[in-house]
Amino acid sequence: MLRRSSIPLPLLVLLLASAAHAQTEPGPPAAAPAEATPMVAFEADTLAYDENLDVITATGNVLVRRDGQMLTADTVVYDRRSGTVTASGNVRVDSGDGTRAVADNFQLNETLRDGLVENVLLIMSDGSRLAAKDGKRENGLSTLNRAVYSPCAVTDDAGCPREPVWQLKAVKVVHDPARGRVFYTGARLEMFGVPVVALPRLSHPDGFEKNQSGLLSPDVRISRELGGELRIPYYWAIAPDRDLTVTGHIYTNVVPMVEAEYRQLFEGGPISLSVMGTYARGQAEDPLTGEIVETDARLRGAIDARGRIEHGGGWRSSFSSRLTNDDNFLGRYQISLDSRLRSTYAIEQFEPNRYFSVRGWAFQDLTSNTDSSRMPFALPLVDFLWRLPDAPLGGSVLVEANSLGLYRRDGQSMARALASAQWSRSLLTAMGQRVTFTGLLRGDVYSASDTALADDPFYAGRDGWTARFIPLAAVDVEWPFAGPFLGGTQTLSPRVQFVGSTSTANEDIPNEDSRAVDLEESNLFALNRFPGYDRWEGGTRITYGVDWRWAKPGLSVQAQVGQSYRLDDNVDLFPEGTGLAGRVSDIVGRASVRVGRYVEVTQRLRLDKDSLAIRRNETDVAIGSRRTFLSVGYLKYNRNIALEDLPDHEEVRAGARVAFGKYWAIFGSTVIDLTSTAEDPLTTNDGWQPIRARLGVSYTDECFNFGVTWKRNYIDNPNARRGNTILFTLALRNLG
Repeated sequence: MLRRSSIPLPLLVLLLASAAHAQTEPGPPAAAPAEATPMVAFEADTLAYDENLDVITATGNVLVRRDGQMLTADTVVYDRRSGTVTASGNVRVDSGDGTRAVADNFQLNETLRDGLVENVLLIMSDGSRLAAKDGKRENGLSTLNRAVYSPCAVTDDAGCPREPVWQLKAVKVVHDPARGRVFYTGARLEMFGVPVVALPRLSHPDGFEKNQSGLLSPDVRISRELGGELRIPYYWAIAPDRDLTVTGHIYTNVVPMVEAEYRQLFEGGPISLSVMGTYARGQAEDPLTGEIVETDARLRGAIDARGRIEHGGGWRSSFSSRLTNDDNFLGRYQISLDSRLRSTYAIEQFEPNRYFSVRGWAFQDLTSNTDSSRMPFALPLVDFLWRLPDAPLGGSVLVEANSLGLYRRDGQSMARALASAQWSRSLLTAMGQRVTFTGLLRGDVYSASDTALADDPFYAGRDGWTARFIPLAAVDVEWPFAGPFLGGTQTLSPRVQFVGSTSTANEDIPNEDSRAVDLEESNLFALNRFPGYDRWEGGTRITYGVDWRWAKPGLSVQAQVGQSYRLDDNVDLFPEGTGLAGRVSDIVGRASVRVGRYVEVTQRLRLDKDSLAIRRNETDVAIGSRRTFLSVGYLKYNRNIALEDLPDHEEVRAGARVAFGKYWAIFGSTVIDLTSTAEDPLTTNDGWQPIRARLGVSYTDECFNFGVTWKRNYIDNPNARRGNTILFTLALRNLG
């Protein structure tokens, strides 16, 4: 069932009916009951029957059990003439689901459904408490008078009483189970014992697994771009499996906006559709001056749809779509700062040794002054993987097929189809070496058009049809050595790989999915170190490296380092700066140190093969626990790559959270761009350009969340103006 956040019912006085179900027929009754009553477990110190008054009285440690429910009291009296059952003296009712009731007196009528209660305290399964002076249940309606509700603790760590952080008081509270709602009359919200909000009338769902229509909790925010913001959502429970939420957004700096979200849960899975829009002037970047200018008023909005449906038999379909008719709408209203929107659909089949999928992709570029006609869309993208149950020579065979159609209205378009079969087998020699043999056969067919309009001549193919055949053979040898070292255990694993393949596989083939190539430790031993399918690393090469691991209780160290050497003359296969150009590759490595559960340092490096200059440097430091932690990351790309897809960059990012007291915490984060003209000649940065920063304080206890966050954006663009944002958050448990 689709659900919005609902408030658990603090009106469980109806549990008194469960206590009265403990009715039995002890003693000599005046007449036999017309119908047999359910069996109950009944205990008491003494039991008396007054024949004159026709009253049954159980006294002393009275205990009644039935269907997992339990009633305890000092005295239980059943007046057969008046048809009332009364429990008094330390009355406790346990419903069996974690909800307990404590009262001075319970009184029920003979129907065992209606009755009265005095000085009742209800303790919910989630720890929430409801106290009332008195209450009654009549004709299905439960009414409490002078009621107080709070999910907050009422005692401190030492067990001494304390004022709850917040509580909701009401003159009268009515629960209508037929309508599934709780109604408050004369209510007020108190925080730390001080009244803060008067609520003459208030209602909410009763929490009995049933959606209810109505207003949801409003949200208030303050930001540099939007000014003050008030969100007022209305929730419509159309049916148990579908709902609609309409939210009005009112701002002080921009025109109001309306948002609607529809959700439905089918038997196979959920779908959702969000539509948002406004009628207002827009903002755009002047292509000549670069200044932000206003555009004419018109209808502006966006659509966000997504879903996933299970069809049975291993089949599943999923979709997501994000579209807008204004490049700056999402950013101006701080919905999203993405510069590219994506829409996709996929249907997939999952089997134990087989996978099949058909996908379609479309993109919308929101970058200022870009030509949308050059944006690609992919239809279809087909993938098929099949691991054969049996394979020759004791190995395993993986069959793979792929097909892609990628089109542009004004630019290079292409279609491809390929299929491959890869055989591999691992052996363990008598001396402990692990030897893996791999053989691969692959065939591709490409069709390209308008290759002269490719984004970069380096990625262009040749108009017309092109085919290629790719054979590959590889041998991979690992030889681990293990033994004691410095009070711990170390493992040293040298590794050597030989790969041979055709060296002319990329001639006349367009490159669409193999552009972002970069050597790192994770792809050093890959059979093809190009990403995607369009580029193939042919020729012959040897790759060598070593993996070292050492560990003792509370401390572990890991390190890997490696390099490759080409045995042929195909040295122009990779662009300069990727670490793979030339006969000898750059040196890549990774090292990590972990101290206990609270400290971890990871370092990744790529060193120039000739000068040992650092071409890629990534450092990540994580210290602390979930409550208090420090995270620092640094990266620098100094690759000198001429391709626009792989620019050099340098930045540092940091985040921290410090918990103090029992409920308080200070947190913050920042990202600083350290790129200068030394890394990127086209940058306008001076080597120290903060991107964004955040600092805040929060309070979180068992019933109350409060936070103040300051955020600053240092970059000025149509989607995120330079300036400060203050965000206040306030959440009352079970109330929103």
